[in-house]
Amino acid sequence: MDTKTTTEKTGENADAAATAEAAAPVEEKAAIALDKQDADQAKEQDTEPAAALTGTDADEAEDGDEDDELLAEAAAPSSAGIGGAAAAVVSAALGAVALTGTWTGKVVSERETLLGQIKTSGSGTPAQQISEIYGDAWHSTALVNGVFALIALLVAVLVLVLPGRPAWVRSVAVAGAVLGGLGLLLSVGTYFDLFLSLPTAGS
Repeated sequence: MDTKTTTEKTGENADAAATAEAAAPVEEKAAIALDKQDADQAKEQDTEPAAALTGTDADEAEDGDEDDELLAEAAAPSSAGIGGAAAAVVSAALGAVALTGTWTGKVVSERETLLGQIKTSGSGTPAQQISEIYGDAWHSTALVNGVFALIALLVAVLVLVLPGRPAWVRSVAVAGAVLGGLGLLLSVGTYFDLFLSLPTAGS
């Protein structure tokens, strides 16, 4: 009787030990799984700020590149616009000078007058004196003014042909073209005596 009871107790103790041994690995596995989950969460938390910083740096780099491109695009038209504006103003000024006369034209005219006086001082007829002293001087002035008018017209046309010019630059260029064309027309007419012919000795 006592032996049977002892055997039963021994069997129960063995079952309990086996149950405890079976339960122990399960608890250890659960603890390992929890530790691994905590480690993964910590790693994700460490990675997210780094990724956020990396994305911010990339955005800042892209913004910097875009700003550089915009500055480069703004600088190129600015320099080109300055050149076009200067050319338009020069064409208008040359056109006005062609109409009003230049110091160069005056010097050339006075030189032709002096040469005419020298040539006709001895035995020149009245017709020769008119032609050499006055006619050549007028023609020289018209020639010089015509050169200025032609330059003004060419510069104005160049400004108008090139694209991307502001409206006021094109307006000034149009004014230069008009003044240059008008000055060229008057110079050609004066040079070939189309508007006023030389006076004759008998008039």
